Amino acid sequence: MDKYIYLSIGTNKGDRISNSKLVIKKISNISNIIKISNFYKTQSWGFSADYFLNFIVQIQTKLLPIDLLNELMKIEQQMGRNRKPHLNKNKYESRIIDIDILFFNDAIIETDKLCVPHQFISKRKFVLEPLNELAPNFVHPKLNKTVEQLLNDCKDQEKVEIYES
Repeated sequence: MDKYIYLSIGTNKGDRISNSKLVIKKISNISNIIKISNFYKTQSWGFSADYFLNFIVQIQTKLLPIDLLNELMKIEQQMGRNRKPHLNKNKYESRIIDIDILFFNDAIIETDKLCVPHQFISKRKFVLEPLNELAPNFVHPKLNKTVEQLLNDCKDQEKVEIYES
């Protein structure tokens, strides 16, 4: 089983806490959850919208990366997310749930459908803060920096704080 698979999860539509709890339950049906970060209240990134709840989940799975992606996309769809065709990859919008594979061990995968490590990890404080909580010493296989170093180097100024319910 793999043990350094990290997923980034975000939600800003509907009941964010319920969405978060439901996605954790659904992910536990397809993989073994190792750790979950705190929930973080974050500003939207790349567009203007209500705040997001973001968090990181570390999992183990026997699934291949592309199969994991397909299962995660099914979960998003079950929860009401309809991804638009990738005609405009830079179009961000509010979403009931968003699940991204950040790392799959030290694999480097670059296909039309899947890019691991996620290409924007180093630019997004809302990913790095909760990831640093779980894996500060994990080394990004392409950038050869730890998560903690990436966070310290991150230029993103958006507000990221632990969510207090």
